[in-house]
Amino acid sequence: MKAPRLLVLSKLMVVGARLPLTRTPAEAGLAFEDVSFTSTDDVELKGWFVPADDTGKPAPTVLFVHGWLWNRMGNVAGRVPFTDRDVDFLPPTKTLHDAGFNVLLFDLSNHGESGRRLPMTFGPLEARDYVGAVRYLRTRPDVDGERIGAVGTSMGGNVALIGSVEVLPIKALLLVQPTRPYKFSEKFSADVMGKLGSLSLPLIDQSYRLARAPRPSTIDPGVYAAQLTDTQQKYVQGTGDPWGTMQIVQDFVDASPKALPLLKYPSTGRYEGYRYVTEQAPDVAAFFAEYL
Repeated sequence: MKAPRLLVLSKLMVVGARLPLTRTPAEAGLAFEDVSFTSTDDVELKGWFVPADDTGKPAPTVLFVHGWLWNRMGNVAGRVPFTDRDVDFLPPTKTLHDAGFNVLLFDLSNHGESGRRLPMTFGPLEARDYVGAVRYLRTRPDVDGERIGAVGTSMGGNVALIGSVEVLPIKALLLVQPTRPYKFSEKFSADVMGKLGSLSLPLIDQSYRLARAPRPSTIDPGVYAAQLTDTQQKYVQGTGDPWGTMQIVQDFVDASPKALPLLKYPSTGRYEGYRYVTEQAPDVAAFFAEYL
């Protein structure tokens, strides 16, 4: 791999990128509200709140916590220097709304229209965004603060696991391809960045230490999964994922006090695994209808 491309990809892993917003829930005929709130360390966060109905009565609520380089609506393919696929949060948002749930879609820090916090940590620092989002929801009269759940994809799954410990009760989590960040970086580098990318990982890990940020090699979302004693967890992992491993997600299942059996979703790549939330929207809504 040529050095400039290696630098571009390394920068994306540390700094992120801002996928522009090109759609809104209005495309599915959904009313929504532009909302703004802050993380626990005062980063401004932007999002959309889709109410369950127009009565204003407290309703259960599901947050979507997106993945790396995405935004609140999911992923639009073709905007990164590696092969990706569209992942659309609109179908499950519509299905959840129709089932009687509020939905909050928001941009994590360093993504979409939200503020900046560096470096990206693929979980620990971004969990401050999630905690801020849940605390914001609990200020709203149309949200039942005891009945909150989340969908987390990839980095968003890590974020939801880590952050939920601070804002219990969280009734249910649907976690699609969460991972240990260093292992993800190893496999991503080997597949996309080549040998030079793999060799750079120890230096990147140490740079986080110098920045006084959590080092990727020390982050294990399974530690947090084990603390969610009253949270129903459901994990999904694509069978053809080249950047994650079935065993890591199984480890999270095994660590979780309340977890359904691991759903092994047929896929030919990592992004095809994420598409579970798009392609199986009724299953997403059914999970929250049962446990939230």
